[in-house]
Amino acid sequence: MSITVSSSGDFSKTYKYLNKLASFKKQKLMSILNKYGAEGVRRLKEATPIDTGETASKWRYEIQEEGDKVTLVFINDAQNDGVNVVILIQYGHGTGTGGYVPPRDFINPAMEPIFKQIEQDAWKEVRAL
Repeated sequence: MSITVSSSGDFSKTYKYLNKLASFKKQKLMSILNKYGAEGVRRLKEATPIDTGETASKWRYEIQEEGDKVTLVFINDAQNDGVNVVILIQYGHGTGTGGYVPPRDFINPAMEPIFKQIEQDAWKEVRAL
């Protein structure tokens, strides 16, 4: 028994599409990530529980590239005795006097709409290629 596969034509349209897709990362994707990075920081600042306001003011974002991978990272630099304050708020923590501060999930509700919008905008751009 033998199987024969044949093809005709060329792959020029496939190569053209793949090249467009590769350039998408540098052009459109970076623009989308910058737009929503700034919007995410704004939402996180608004959603952060306020005592002094210091933690809310310490939000920023970075776009990290490693090979073909691009990551949008949200960072909060507020520290208390070497511990990130946002982690303490988000997940709860014990106090120095034996008490407990329960967790307050403020990050996920603030960021869910941003993540959905990034997905929609990126997919719209990919479909337009």
